Amino acid sequence: MKTKATVKRTSRKTTARKAKEPTHKNLDIYGARPIPWSRALKQLEAGSGTFWLATATPDGRPHVAGTGALWVDGKIYFVSGSGTRKSRNLAANPRCVFSVSLTGIDLVLQGTAIRVADRPTLLRLAKRYASQGWPVSVSGTALTAEYSAPSAGPPPWNLYVLRPRTAFGVATADPSGATRWRFENPR
Repeated sequence: MKTKATVKRTSRKTTARKAKEPTHKNLDIYGARPIPWSRALKQLEAGSGTFWLATATPDGRPHVAGTGALWVDGKIYFVSGSGTRKSRNLAANPRCVFSVSLTGIDLVLQGTAIRVADRPTLLRLAKRYASQGWPVSVSGTALTAEYSAPSAGPPPWNLYVLRPRTAFGVATADPSGATRWRFENPR
């Protein structure tokens, strides 16, 4: 009996480890090795990069806007006022794409954005934004501050989260390569 419990405990740890690492497919046509996810992840966790959010209007036209985004715990958090085009687009169709230019790699992350309204997450992200120089606070189920980027619209700002389902990376510096990563389905 003790052996079975040990085996189960070990297999759970193994499963948890595997869940963190996405599966990948090498898309490079010139023989380069697949890009390791760690190459992008290290920069995302350090807060580097310029993020662009792509949504679709209700009639299907694309809309792209620069967005102050944070990578936290394998997810992208971002804010947007309820009257902005991107928020109206997300209300109609939450599927969206983030593009981010990192040092040596361009990244595209696809997923579904969900509005965050729970106070503990709002407080945690407000603290994270403040640590990066934007003194934001929680007001009800949104965030507010004296200023923000014009693309966010007027306050208060809704907080959204996107858990990537698929990502594509193309190296812009050596080592070269192109890779697609698939993440486990969000729950």
